[in-house]
Amino acid sequence: MALLLNEPQPSYRSPRLRLLVNDQALTGAYEAEVNSNNHYGADRFGAVLALGPDPWADAGFWSSETNILVDVQFSLDGGASFTSVIQGLVDMVSINPVNGSVHISGRDFTAALIEAHAQETFANRTSSEIATIFAQRHGLIPRVTPTSALVGRFYQSDNESLMLNRFSEATTEWDLLTYLARQENYDSFVSGSDLRFQPTTPETKIDQVLHPADMIELKLARALTLARDIQVTVRSWNSLQQTAFAECVGSTIIGTSPGASDNSTNATQQYVVIRPNLTPDKALAVAQQHLSELSRHERIIEFSMPAELALTPRSRILLDGTNTDFDQPYYIDSIERTFRPQTGFIQRIRASGSSPRIVSTLQS
Repeated sequence: MALLLNEPQPSYRSPRLRLLVNDQALTGAYEAEVNSNNHYGADRFGAVLALGPDPWADAGFWSSETNILVDVQFSLDGGASFTSVIQGLVDMVSINPVNGSVHISGRDFTAALIEAHAQETFANRTSSEIATIFAQRHGLIPRVTPTSALVGRFYQSDNESLMLNRFSEATTEWDLLTYLARQENYDSFVSGSDLRFQPTTPETKIDQVLHPADMIELKLARALTLARDIQVTVRSWNSLQQTAFAECVGSTIIGTSPGASDNSTNATQQYVVIRPNLTPDKALAVAQQHLSELSRHERIIEFSMPAELALTPRSRILLDGTNTDFDQPYYIDSIERTFRPQTGFIQRIRASGSSPRIVSTLQS
């Protein structure tokens, strides 16, 4: 692991925080933190505010109100314009009457789907139709890219639907939606009041190029267990035709020979996935998806820098200037933005990526 430190660069920025509570601005808000991720989970927020500057939001309000909507906004131009970073409901309120402060924390609107049990079947529905139903059910705006496959169909000749809540009431609407997203190679997340169900970000798109000079701190790490040949085998069977089969894919880092490490301590990392009732084409797609997800965690970078408002957990960045093999593209896994009087407006980013690889279909 390498550690590179840089002094913060002079900045003309003039960051500001604005906190809307039930659509009213709180002048007493002076700290905020927003944690965003791309792990099919809810984004989270926290804020600290002073009692007194806002008479309507006194201790009585915070001690009795049960439905508190928050919109955390930041400005980089001294308050001339603000950007909403997260909207959601408060989960926890902590009041300190001694120093006259309130700490609140909560999640974005993903929380509504996480807490809603999926208790129905969906006869002859597509994944995108289910996503639209869930969005409208919770007052969200569906930003949904249409899909065509019926999620409940077992066989081409059978129109009977699958009871998608067959795993009991432990299955939530969010569990179901993320499951469907993975089947479609889609991403599912909430942005503001929008529920997005859409194809994953194209691998060719780079949103921003970053250099060590842009950062306050930079840490570089590499998982050597994933810096090998990787092989993923998907085994499946067709219950109707009573046949079993397997599809296999592998990857080799460019610059090494396939299988060159088989007789050393760096032997090929092998993974087996078992899924029922897939077609060979679908099994191959599942294998390729798992291979991509595994190799993506080979290289990890973590860095902090003056916060900006353009990057999201769906962004892809290019690291340049370390003069090492870490100079390559990365997917952002999480962004933590903090606004505090003591430290200013800072963001901490974790991103992951794989060394360039050659991917091939193998004989199972």
